[in-house]
Amino acid sequence: MDIDAQFLHYLKDVDHDFTGWDFSFITGTGRMQTQLLPWSYGSIAKTAIQQSEFMLDMGTGGGEFLSLLRPFPDHVYATEGYEPNVAIAKKRLEPFGVKVLEFIDDSDLPFDNGRFDLILNQHESYSALELQRISSSGANFITQQVGGTDCYQINDKLGVPLNKEFQNWCLETALKELDESGFRVLESSEAFPVQRFYDIGALAYYLKAIPWQIPDFNIQAYMNELYNVHCMIKEKGYFDVNQHRFLIKAKAR
Repeated sequence: MDIDAQFLHYLKDVDHDFTGWDFSFITGTGRMQTQLLPWSYGSIAKTAIQQSEFMLDMGTGGGEFLSLLRPFPDHVYATEGYEPNVAIAKKRLEPFGVKVLEFIDDSDLPFDNGRFDLILNQHESYSALELQRISSSGANFITQQVGGTDCYQINDKLGVPLNKEFQNWCLETALKELDESGFRVLESSEAFPVQRFYDIGALAYYLKAIPWQIPDFNIQAYMNELYNVHCMIKEKGYFDVNQHRFLIKAKAR
């Protein structure tokens, strides 16, 4: 197979189905790999769940991650803002007693004041003031966030600026917002692990799944740029980018 045929063959992967929040099509085969973080959000969350009575998981996706953190307390809720994922999450989580709710506005969640003693949030937006409203006194808020410079090398290679709305989203900004909204920070950390793509098909599949990275992404519009990355991978063996992640554990005052 010559290089042009190989390039076009890989690009067909962009049409492969993507549901919930499952990247196993490219991670399960090792076509995309990510450097380990210096913390485990899952371990921290699992410990907190065992000490909770009323918990909320924000932005649960298809419920894939939350379902692995059982056993749950008696009162568990999950929110999801991406409509196609809501039915998937309900099918996966409701058999375990989780109430899954769709929501639209971070600042207007469908819960009573002081409802939760634990709120989990992995890679989901939030309003710090709304978190304070629905948290009971002493409630724990645990979040792992995607920072504003996440995988900026992809944008550089495709010639697309980072989203200005999120570009300054980082640990320092988040800590300031939480403090001003009535939370006391217990732990925090920030990291920039390497994410490696071993073929251009894995990158194209990834970009289709996360439309906020390149908002107007489609193969035809970026054919030349993708081909340049493909050639780089052929020469070097991979294309490295840096993720941007930060972790916060805070307590409502």
